[in-house]
Amino acid sequence: MTGVVKDTRPAAASEQGISDESLDAYRRQLQPKVLALFGDDDLGSIPRPELALRIGTLLTHEVERSGTKLGLLQRRKLVSSLIDWLLQCSAMQPDERQELFAGAEAAAMPEAKPGAVTPPEGHPKGKATSHSPVVAAAKNKVHPLVMERLDVSAASQLPRDDLTRQIGEIVREIVLDEKLNLNGPEQQSIVDIMLDDMLGLGPLEPLLADEAVTDIMVNGPRQVYVERRGKLELTDVTFQNDEHVLNIARRIVSQIGRRVDETTPLVDARLMDGSRVNIIIPPLAIDGPSISIRKFSKKGITLDVMQRQNNISQAMATVMKIAARSRLNILISGGTGSGKTTLLNAMSQLIDPGERIVTIEDAAELQLQQPHVVRLETRPPNLEGSGEITMRDLVKNALRMRPDRIILGEVRGAEAVDMLQAMNTGHDGSLGTLHANRPREALTRLENMIGLAGINLPAKAVRTQIASAIDMIVQVSRMRDGMRRVTHIEEIVGMEGEIITTQNLFNYEFQGEGKDGLLLGSFKSSGLRPHFAPKAAYFSLDKPLLEAMG
Repeated sequence: MTGVVKDTRPAAASEQGISDESLDAYRRQLQPKVLALFGDDDLGSIPRPELALRIGTLLTHEVERSGTKLGLLQRRKLVSSLIDWLLQCSAMQPDERQELFAGAEAAAMPEAKPGAVTPPEGHPKGKATSHSPVVAAAKNKVHPLVMERLDVSAASQLPRDDLTRQIGEIVREIVLDEKLNLNGPEQQSIVDIMLDDMLGLGPLEPLLADEAVTDIMVNGPRQVYVERRGKLELTDVTFQNDEHVLNIARRIVSQIGRRVDETTPLVDARLMDGSRVNIIIPPLAIDGPSISIRKFSKKGITLDVMQRQNNISQAMATVMKIAARSRLNILISGGTGSGKTTLLNAMSQLIDPGERIVTIEDAAELQLQQPHVVRLETRPPNLEGSGEITMRDLVKNALRMRPDRIILGEVRGAEAVDMLQAMNTGHDGSLGTLHANRPREALTRLENMIGLAGINLPAKAVRTQIASAIDMIVQVSRMRDGMRRVTHIEEIVGMEGEIITTQNLFNYEFQGEGKDGLLLGSFKSSGLRPHFAPKAAYFSLDKPLLEAMG
């Protein structure tokens, strides 16, 4: 695993060191100090790269103190053998290991805590943050030196853990050669930053790993906001400059075969985990490149989970389950960040595994669990302005793919016409989302989208088409306490004259605010008999439906 290192020094210098016999003796001398370094730590839970870092720091301290001459390869061989030996010790019985530790305590260095490297004055003893001034300054100095010794082409082929170990060893050598005052956590932070820049999304990686973060908003290199629990927070994450932000943006879009530059300054993309990304750069973004990331939740959200989180009531969850199983055409309406896609994913889990589902999205983020799913994604035009594939193109094509259900990630334009036609021609149980603040506004937006398609139809004909295609509208909202709640469940009954008539099944009634800042309210049932009760009866679900309505 040493093939990623470019040795720019003379061969004699790089291979200089002690004999193999002396190296074995030195290893045995270090073993008690390594044992004492880890004390009663659970060795099985510590990643190998962290073991390498801590042992390497101890070795650096010992080499500097004793003046022992070790070659580059000898240092690496010594660290690796000590890790292997330490892991063997972890398999011992507790009493055997405790006895070994007791012997190690006596053999350890008297001038400091066994095996520990005393942090330089002014440095924190705890784990350094990747954004501390000390780490940032050291990283700027260490980074070019690491790149001089690293074979980038070979490094790109290594697994992340192996590359972590290799870069960690190089960083420790540079810290020793340059006499930098960096403790172990600070060295590890530098390694993490470099790996994130090489393999990941740079400063954004810690935010992507934080499960409490749902949105990441980069407003230039010095201003990065996140959303936690429905509230926006300014973070201490920074980029070096606009070019650094732009490089991260290019890395994101390159993963899906797209590009972002002055000719295509606006791009929708996705990360490998399904998270949705919007990138806009100058000249459209006046103050510098901007990146907006809507994170994909790694937790499987179901209607039952939403009920436990008080996003919906038990009765609402029951009715929505019955609606999905009864193959109703459902439109999920809400504002930006209200949880429309999350709710769509939750409802899609109720679809029969034997059905063929076609999903259509601008940027693929739906995570359906059924075995028979075909995922389609739009394509922007190329540099010549040709080759664009729109949502409408994909909806038309989906109709030729023999789908049982069609799911649109978001209805926003002329594709509404084709979606409604699909719902009216045997594709019951289709789902889609739409931006609107209330169910009635969702119907108005649908009507306007049909107008965008250039189809000249009377208003009554358009509304009749909508009323016959859509069975239910579920309104979801992010409220001022940060909680996302389903505020309305309305079903479309039919037409009265030229007006689409709806029937409210459930709504959320605001009642005040608690001491903890959370809104107080309750989910109320209208008690009305659902218009889709006959369809539920066809699936033998009419009895639980009426019970849920109360």
